[in-house]
Amino acid sequence: MTRPRLATVWLGGCSGCHMSLLDTDEWLFELAAAADLVYSPIVDVKEFPHDVDVCLVEGAVANEDNLEFARLVRERSAIVVSFGDCAVSGNVTAMRNPLGDPEGILRRVYVDAPDRDAQVPHAPGIVPLLLAQVRPLHQVIDVDAFVPGCPAPAGRIREAIEALLAGRRPPTTGESIRFG
Repeated sequence: MTRPRLATVWLGGCSGCHMSLLDTDEWLFELAAAADLVYSPIVDVKEFPHDVDVCLVEGAVANEDNLEFARLVRERSAIVVSFGDCAVSGNVTAMRNPLGDPEGILRRVYVDAPDRDAQVPHAPGIVPLLLAQVRPLHQVIDVDAFVPGCPAPAGRIREAIEALLAGRRPPTTGESIRFG
């Protein structure tokens, strides 16, 4: 029998949900015995692989790189999980949305404020092009399950991963759907 292939991804967020994943402590040994972690910011893999069974995506979609990567994750993953409040609702990452056009914000920061070069950084590899609005994951790709929380609590993460690896949906009632 082939072991499930698990991945985790970090988009526009603080990495707090990945820290909570690490807070599952000894259970990580059980997870390692049950599934292969094929991609994550906590492992040294450079390219997102094909044929991922379950992918947890932390963070909102805030820039072009996030959008492109989210689409790649969806294409290569059987189950995509919106992991934490930023991915589920936009949360803190989306606080820039009421400020309007991000180009105007960048101009105020890099051109109008004292700056040596007085230009908005747009060179490839420096600053990805910001989207007009930060979006939760489900607004840009199909999402199969949600694990809310800021950060998502370790117990809730464990419960969701165990359910998904067993072929079940994570719980969607009570504490399992609490935000914050």
